[in-house]
Amino acid sequence: MIIACDCFRFATLELVRSTPIKQRLISAYRRHLALVPVEQIPPEIQESFEHVMSCLCGVKPLRGEDAVAASVRKMSNQEADECAAQIVDIFGQICRAQAGSARPAAAPVKLHSVEVQSDEFDIPALIASR
Repeated sequence: MIIACDCFRFATLELVRSTPIKQRLISAYRRHLALVPVEQIPPEIQESFEHVMSCLCGVKPLRGEDAVAASVRKMSNQEADECAAQIVDIFGQICRAQAGSARPAAAPVKLHSVEVQSDEFDIPALIASR
């Protein structure tokens, strides 16, 4: 039996891989989120879940692609980051709901771009000697 919490857990694990964010989102949806039993989503999370699903499937595909590929292709990297963060947030909410926790849900996480100086992460070249 497929359990919503497991689908979100595996989707979250898919999102922490080292591939580009858009590729991770497509994989998370196709491998895990598409399988989520909607009836297992707690009522207080339904709206967030529906929002994520519409973000991931809301664009009409071009020939040769599906709605997920089209939707993610149209996203900016910032939108893709926010969608991934919302998936992780929903996973946390489902876990809390299953645990019967009375703790209120945290506000959604908003990610912001950070300007980094290119010399901040310079690594000195290693010199091989014989």
